[in-house]
This record gives sequence, structure tokens and C-alpha cells, in this order.
Amino acid sequence: MIFLTVGTHEPFDRLVRCVDDWCGARGVGTRVFGQITKNAQYSPRNFETVSTLEPDDYSERFRTAEFVISHAGMGTIIMAQSMKKPIVLLPRRGHLRETRNDHQFATIKRFGNRDGVFAAQEETELTELLDRVSKGNVLAGGEVPAFADAQLIDVVKDFIHAGSGRSQGD
Repeated sequence: MIFLTVGTHEPFDRLVRCVDDWCGARGVGTRVFGQITKNAQYSPRNFETVSTLEPDDYSERFRTAEFVISHAGMGTIIMAQSMKKPIVLLPRRGHLRETRNDHQFATIKRFGNRDGVFAAQEETELTELLDRVSKGNVLAGGEVPAFADAQLIDVVKDFIHAGSGRSQGD
């Protein structure tokens, strides 16, 4: 099974439509299951969907998936990496009013080069990645470290120490 998830807050019709078109063109709809939120305006024709999943069902579908298709949400990326699942991403875009800004686009720029993460910037790239990952023989996600990257820890330490000398009125 291929698991499509768009998060729980907002619909992501552009991603769902693209996956639906891919399923229809490739005849793989029976292999795809999607969680697409209750307020989605687009209803796929080529694969089964639900609006929400209970946490245990979500985890089980994630665990048993060949790979995951998703928006570029950090929780989903971390879950895929920790379960060593390949994940195909398409970020929500601010200028398309799919989100408030382009933070998901920045996320794929930062995490799109990790093993098991396949990031598309546009729908045409998504179709190519879905074809590639669905054929298998791709690296799964890597080990998720127990602690943040040393560089990030240093930046946070510097920020905290720089702010610790300020008074409450600053």
C-alpha cells in the first residue's frame, strides 16, 4: 500500500489531484490509500480516501506502507525517517494560498537531500518521483539521531546566552 497523507489542518487538493491523476494514468489506484481532511474540495476518483484516521490506524498505515506521499510537514518527515520509510513530498505554497507562507518549501530545501526523502517543487516533478519510488530500489530513511545537530545546538545556546543578560524591559 502507498499511503497519502496531507495532515489534519488544511486540505491539499493540488497534491491529491496530482496523485489521483498519477493513479489513473498508471493504474495503481488500488495500491493507494489517502487521508485527505474533511474539508477537501477535490474528491479522488482513482483511490480510496478518508478524512481522518485514529492515531493507531494512522501509525499502522504508515508502518505498512511501501512509501508515503505527503505535504512537507516536519512531523510526517520525522515519522518517515524514524520508520525508515521512503517519503515523496510536495510542499504547500504560500503564493497558491495553500498555507500562510513558504515554510514547507524551505523545509524541502533543507531536508530534500536526505536518504529516503524525495522532494518535488512542482507537480511535474512529483509524477516523476512517484514513478521512480513506486518501482522500488530506493534508499529508505536514515537513522534519526537522539539529539539535534551540534550546529543547531550551538546556535540555540548562543541565542539563550545572548538573551540571558537582558532585563525584562528590553
